Amino acid sequence: MPENVFFALLFFPSAAAVLIFAMKYVAAIVQAKAKFAQEQAYRDLATRLEQAQADQTRILSSNSNALADIQERLVKLEKILKDVE
Repeated sequence: MPENVFFALLFFPSAAAVLIFAMKYVAAIVQAKAKFAQEQAYRDLATRLEQAQADQTRILSSNSNALADIQERLVKLEKILKDVE
């Protein structure tokens, strides 16, 4: 009987210690995976924002060119109207 008590006194604290360290290790792995997923999401967001900014720059440049063309035509139209008067 005392051997069973001695075995229990040795086994259960040792098992608890191993279980605690295993849980800490698993928690660290889960945290690392979550952090990696979050960083990947930020990278994806940055890539999409970069693409959106490039698209907006292209559209703005196109609009600027169209506005310059309209202003040029307006100047020509004003010149024609002044010549007609």
